[in-house]
Parts: sequence; structure tokens; C-alpha cells
Amino acid sequence: MSHDSNLQSAVLAALNWEPSVVAAHIGVTAQDGVVTLSGHVDSFVQKHAAEDAARRVKGVRAVAGDLDVQLAFDHQRTDDEIAAAALERLSWDVAVPSDTIRLEVDHGWVTMTGQVTWHFQKEAAEQALRPLAGVVGISDQIVIAPRVSASNISDDIMHALHRSWFFDPRTITVTAQGGDIRLTGTASSWHDRQVAAETAWAAPGATSVENDIRVA
Repeated sequence: MSHDSNLQSAVLAALNWEPSVVAAHIGVTAQDGVVTLSGHVDSFVQKHAAEDAARRVKGVRAVAGDLDVQLAFDHQRTDDEIAAAALERLSWDVAVPSDTIRLEVDHGWVTMTGQVTWHFQKEAAEQALRPLAGVVGISDQIVIAPRVSASNISDDIMHALHRSWFFDPRTITVTAQGGDIRLTGTASSWHDRQVAAETAWAAPGATSVENDIRVA
């Protein structure tokens, strides 16, 4: 079997192994480490779980999510119901600063805008809304407020990478202009690539992270 065929089989096995994913209606193709998922799932949280499961497979360099969300009848909600539930969910999430996020819902697609201080707050807002019934997609347009000083941010990130045992940080290069961070180099797995990005996002003053690390 070719490498692409092996990778396709491995991703299909991973999807079937993942208990939160019903893989019966998901198709998988692979080419040069790029995996494309097609077909449909019955919730947005299941779509996200399928894409995550595919990324965890050894040899996957990127995932193109082409899955449609076809809501089950008992998951369908009006836009007003989704907006009310989303606002309620965010108000209960201590990781999301109160009264910082604005929402618009259009045919089940949720657009989030506003400004937060840290990337984890932005992530928490999206994570809180993914499992809501009726949601078919999320557009995260929340921005991270720039800090007055972001000097030496690239050095701080490199020091943090050196503290991690997930990968050899000597293979990673960090450049920064203000709070805009760019990561280049190689990592041995998608997980290690993600660890590097999360480390960069944790730096005080980081407002964007461009992750150009290749999985080798």
C-alpha cells in the first residue's frame, strides 16, 4: 500500500475509535500528508472532534475540514434560542471576562466579536459554544488587546520552549514584531507543533501567532 493509502486507513481507524464521532458518514482522502474529511456529521462539536482526531494521527501534516453539519431534528434551534443559550453559557464561564464578547447568529452560524486580554480567554469562549444545540459553525473574530510593552517577547518564548520536553526547541525559530509572533522550523508531530503555538500564545503581549512550523 502507498503512504497515502496507509494514512487514509489510519485516519479512518482513528475516527472509528473516537467515541464522540459517528464515522459512518465521513469520507477520508489523503495526499502527501494532507487529509481531507468529507461527508456530514450531526453537530458542530462532532465536526471539531473529527478534525482533532485526524490531526492526532502520525503522518498527518494538515487537515482540510470539508464536513457539513446536518443537525438532527432534536438538535435544531432558532437563532434567538441559540443566541440566548450562548450568552448564558458565556456568563457562567469564569475563563471568559464578563461583558467582553458580542454574538450574532445567522441560521445557526455564530459570529463572536469583542476584545480580550489573553488567547486562552478567546479559546474558552469558542469552546463554551461548540457543544450548544443548533450551532452549525463558529466564526471567531475576537481580538486580543495589545499590551503597552512586548519587548523581548521572542526571547521569552524561546526560554519557555526550552522548558518543554515535548520537542527539541533548537528546531524552532521565533520572530516577533510587537505582539505578532511567527514560528518557523520543524516538529516531529502535529501535537508538538501545537505545543509550540500554545507556548507562544501564553507569552505576555502576544496578539497573534503565525504557526509555520512543518511536521517532518
